[in-house]
Amino acid sequence: MVLVISLLMVAGCSSKKSVITSDTGREQETSTGTATDQQDTLKDQYGAQREGLDQSVDLEKMAQKKSPVRDIHFDFDSSSIRPDAREILKTNADYFMKNRVSSITIEGHCDEQGTAEYNMALGERRAQETKKYLVYLGVKESLLKTVSFGEENPLDPASNEEAWAKNRRAHFVVNP
Repeated sequence: MVLVISLLMVAGCSSKKSVITSDTGREQETSTGTATDQQDTLKDQYGAQREGLDQSVDLEKMAQKKSPVRDIHFDFDSSSIRPDAREILKTNADYFMKNRVSSITIEGHCDEQGTAEYNMALGERRAQETKKYLVYLGVKESLLKTVSFGEENPLDPASNEEAWAKNRRAHFVVNP
């Protein structure tokens, strides 16, 4: 704010005119604009910056709200949607359809058991199955993207059954 006010005060005090002499000996008068023109330009720039700040604040408020969107989990070596996951997906789908969402990325994750290649493929199947079920529930397919992380981004890095169960999941990244 201080910077913008300072610029407005400086711009209000000056009106530049210069004389340029060309090679032909003629003089041309140029003007960079009146103080009023410069103030209008600065006001337009300030308005655009202010609008951007307002949008940032709105996005921050949305991020601060507790989202009802939850991850779903899978059984070992499976991409089938479990009954408990179906209930979570119904809640997620309801949220996606009632709120303005520009895109949803479904991330497929696995535990560390199995080869990296196998886990990438399993993560992709998990993400695809989740996407299919959300489309079945009424979410627009054009909003949904899938990606597999395989075993690369574990939620819990421990090497035990409890950690592995947490890591076998589909995670949602929602863009307002």
